[in-house]
Amino acid sequence: MESPPVTEQLVTIRDYIRWAASEFTRQKLSFGHGFATALDEAVYLVLHALELPWDWPQDYFDTRLTQQEREQVMAKLMLRIKTRQPAAYITHEAWFCGLPFFVDERVLVPRSPIAELIEHRFAPWIDPERVHRVLDLCTGSGCIAIACQYAFPEAEVTASDISLDALEVAKINRERHGFEDSLALYASDLFDDLPRQRFDLIVSNPPYVDAEDMAALSDEFQAEPRLGLAAGEDGLLLVERMLREAPDWLEEDGLLVVEVGNSQAAMMDKYPDLPLTWIDFERGGDGVFCIGAADLAEYFKQGDQS
Repeated sequence: MESPPVTEQLVTIRDYIRWAASEFTRQKLSFGHGFATALDEAVYLVLHALELPWDWPQDYFDTRLTQQEREQVMAKLMLRIKTRQPAAYITHEAWFCGLPFFVDERVLVPRSPIAELIEHRFAPWIDPERVHRVLDLCTGSGCIAIACQYAFPEAEVTASDISLDALEVAKINRERHGFEDSLALYASDLFDDLPRQRFDLIVSNPPYVDAEDMAALSDEFQAEPRLGLAAGEDGLLLVERMLREAPDWLEEDGLLVVEVGNSQAAMMDKYPDLPLTWIDFERGGDGVFCIGAADLAEYFKQGDQS
């Protein structure tokens, strides 16, 4: 006698969450786009399919689903399994600094530990009260720039990206958060096509994945745009340019904050004498440094003279 279809055996929200977590594990899906475990992602996708908030009380997990709801949930779970896309591309939703953002295959899924710095308004690395102009390089979805606009509501925030596709997503998010009149977006290869000015704070989560790590990426990470990940043999292709050019775009007491992720070791090897501060995060994450404009300018001035 054949067993009934899975959808007939699963009845409650909890049933679908448990089944999804088990199936995600059996199918060897990988995580890291906002969720650390199969269970966390199962909860999110099931609740999203039911148009319920991610923090829906667990007291309701034992409620029964209608047949239509079961089909909706299963369709979303199977899409995750069959396509191996990050969950955010399936729901077109990601969260950063407690804020919702639209995302799709044109941009990386927001997940930078820089969010923690934004929440603290970059203190103690800079006095928040003197941040009047902010630049987000390689903005992607616009999440860092938009979160900075919330953190510094009186500041002029500028964001740029070389990808026109990414900028279209950033425009969607700019409109959703109501910053059309305050947040400036530019198509630019780093600083190349930006209007000449100086910033108090430059923040960047640029491509930093080295060639070896690129070759080993899971399907989920390969679903993201290569332009937003790959950065040459050592992962520092863009960061080296950024370091050299940033002093011309920072105020004298300005601050540069950059994420280099797993390329931190390569960065430390290549610039052993550059006075970088590597930031420790309370909620986990690493590979983010900051450096003052004066230190950066002095380092490259000495290098040019030697």
